[in-house]
Amino acid sequence: MVLKIIKTYDTACVLKHSRQWPEGIRTSRRRYPMICTKCFSNSTKKNGRIGKKQRHRCKKCGHQFLEDRKLPRILKEKKEIIRKLLLERISLRGICRCMDVSLSWLLYFLRKLGKEIPENMGIVKRGKSRIVIEIDEMWSFVEKKTNKVWVWLAIDLETRQIVGIHVGDRRREDARELWNSLPGVYRQCAICHTDFWEAYEKVIPDCRHRPVGKESGKTNHIERFNCTIRQRVSRMVRKTLSFSKSMENHILALKYFVWNYNISKAFS
Repeated sequence: MVLKIIKTYDTACVLKHSRQWPEGIRTSRRRYPMICTKCFSNSTKKNGRIGKKQRHRCKKCGHQFLEDRKLPRILKEKKEIIRKLLLERISLRGICRCMDVSLSWLLYFLRKLGKEIPENMGIVKRGKSRIVIEIDEMWSFVEKKTNKVWVWLAIDLETRQIVGIHVGDRRREDARELWNSLPGVYRQCAICHTDFWEAYEKVIPDCRHRPVGKESGKTNHIERFNCTIRQRVSRMVRKTLSFSKSMENHILALKYFVWNYNISKAFS
């Protein structure tokens, strides 16, 4: 009886009590066949080295992988520090350098955090009393400055929480998306202070819409939050090298910050 071993990404499949290799798998007395970690094909070849580690390439899908690759385990304490660093104005590569993690893992961790964000964004429930909100939109970009992305925000004047957020263009449809993102009690009862952008007029009911200028001081809180998010989120800085490369990550980073901001206001 012969013991056969097939090496995979980080585990080994042991075939016990087998007299022959499975059909279609190459055999060699000197080395084991390498299996592609993406398509699990055994049609692979050597493709140079990275340091002292042998690199392989799949002939079918072109995926490159290392032999006996061992990923370092990232401790829970380090993850907690990374959670906090993602809320500060530091680039992803800066976090990688400080915490000694790879960029691919950090992007994976950021997407994993995005799944933890609740739908209500940590908003405190309000009764049907007098509610006043301030609404404004701010400019940002994804990949290049010509690709403008507008962030629509609404803040509750009493709780100081962000109760509505939408990322998109600056059209009437986007104002409608922001309005739909508000909890039901705000759409029914809230008085809305905005600037004179025409998109608001067709979306917010006239009886509760209050367009005002900056000199009135009735949009100071949302304007101040715009300054806060530009100081705390590196992607939102006007002249930055830490800009988003994809719309998905741009939205995810903004929602993650807003969620933590709302939690801090709820317990303050």
